[in-house]
Amino acid sequence: MHSWVGFAVTGTGRTLDLAGWVAEAGLAGAVVYLRPLGPNGAEATYDSGATIYPASMIKVPLAVAVAAAEHAGRLRWNEPVAVTAANLTVNDAPSPTGTLGYISTPAELVALMLAQSDNVATNVLIELVGRERATADLAALGFPGTQIHRKLSGALPLIDDPEATGRNQHPAGDAAALFTRIAAHGVPGSARILDALAKQYWNTKLSAGLRPNDRFAHKTGDTDEVSHDGGILTLESGARYVLVVYTTLPASDDADRRFATFMQRLRPHLADGAA
Repeated sequence: MHSWVGFAVTGTGRTLDLAGWVAEAGLAGAVVYLRPLGPNGAEATYDSGATIYPASMIKVPLAVAVAAAEHAGRLRWNEPVAVTAANLTVNDAPSPTGTLGYISTPAELVALMLAQSDNVATNVLIELVGRERATADLAALGFPGTQIHRKLSGALPLIDDPEATGRNQHPAGDAAALFTRIAAHGVPGSARILDALAKQYWNTKLSAGLRPNDRFAHKTGDTDEVSHDGGILTLESGARYVLVVYTTLPASDDADRRFATFMQRLRPHLADGAA
């Protein structure tokens, strides 16, 4: 079952046709949240009804859980942490964490995890904070539907993770709510997380449909079953939105082009878009 809620954007006199743009772009199984962060309208959503694995989108709440642990005094941002064999997997971008025994810090690992989607950094952090404690801290912050159950694998075969308790969970609605809280500096580590998201290495999805002076502090997620993008969008006018798009498209260059097509259709209808 599909559900859709639209809104008229201040200054354009138009209602956003998320359902039409999802169909035009071919975003299979899409769940979309668009939330203005100022007086530009109300939230617009499109929900295919699909239950979708979050892939690397789970790295954003994990960063919040790490920051919560630091705030509680359970770790220090600059304490040394070694990369062990139990956390090694494939990284898609060049990273020092691919070297066994590399000495990092939680601060560097969070930055690499968010800006480059570093899988080894993610696994080291899961081990450092503990998946049960991280999940409990996120529930206490208002995200009980977000759960960290297993480490990530950059390729097959999957990483050996004997403590895994299922698949990670971070629904698109939770992602939109969390980005909203981060934008308002309403969760631990917000400034650090925003800085890392703004330095995103992977910019071939929604970013490819933006205008040159737009800024998108965001995170992507990809497997052979899903492809996602979401974050905090600041338009050239200064208007700000949270935009999250989850799909059941397998990761590919074609999937990336579909995200860009969707963004190209949406962008002119936002607050400072051309009439």
